[in-house]
Amino acid sequence: MNAPFRQSLPLLDNDVLRTFVAIAETGNFSTAAEAVLRTPSAVSMQIKKLEEQLRTTLFLRDARSVTLTQHGEMLLSYARRMIALSNEAMSRFVMPELSGVVRLGAADDIAERLLPGILRDFAAKFPGIMVDVTVDMSIKLRRRMEEQRLDLALINCASKPFPTEGEVIYTEKLVWAGARCGTAHLRDPLPISIWEDGCIWRQEALEQLERMKRPYRVAYLSANTMAQRAAVVSDLAIAPFPRSYITDDMRVLGPKEGLPELITFDIRLITAETLSVPARAVAENIREAYVEMGRAAA
Repeated sequence: MNAPFRQSLPLLDNDVLRTFVAIAETGNFSTAAEAVLRTPSAVSMQIKKLEEQLRTTLFLRDARSVTLTQHGEMLLSYARRMIALSNEAMSRFVMPELSGVVRLGAADDIAERLLPGILRDFAAKFPGIMVDVTVDMSIKLRRRMEEQRLDLALINCASKPFPTEGEVIYTEKLVWAGARCGTAHLRDPLPISIWEDGCIWRQEALEQLERMKRPYRVAYLSANTMAQRAAVVSDLAIAPFPRSYITDDMRVLGPKEGLPELITFDIRLITAETLSVPARAVAENIREAYVEMGRAAA
């Protein structure tokens, strides 16, 4: 009578769980298939077998995307914990030297838009490495590097003030951002949202406006890009932003709207003269992330 209760439960396959997490995070089977280096049909087969094993439906599918069911959300929590624990165990044996603390500095816009995803992927690969992040203006991060208070720094760099510092890992176009269907760019004087003194975007924006003799006023002053974005989306002002920062609720403004062209700037990686093994791993992961971003933008 009690025989069924003595049967051992089947084990969940971490490889299948990685596929499941990839689908949950991307909302798309094809995109997830690329992430886990499998064909879409193989990914579909993995999920079908997983649902059969668990005797439940994990995803609700439509023509464009997939969403998690209630049971899928429950499994996602378990899957992330199991994968993290597996990675931690493997790193202890396979890469015991890859542990420690790495001090990373990043400009505010990088820390907001790009760094969370980069560090999340890095933590999954190297759970033994802790990354302490300092967010500040590029010029101040350079000073921290000189004082040996950081191991690595990601800065925005134009022709000045750092013409040759660091390794160029990405190039961005600086553009004027305004609210979609907004009118801020039509006002006189022009309301602009800019950063504090020392920001290369501020310097470029003001120099170009003064060169074309366009009257302006600083309507919103903040070093935080989230606050800058809020001012733009609310149509309180326009702001100089990286082209990749423009979202659906914003639009690029330019000469047709009576605004000057802005510069192209570099994102540069500065490293300490002597890097630890963990710091080298962080640097390499950052380089790979920007290479992928460049491919996606091409």
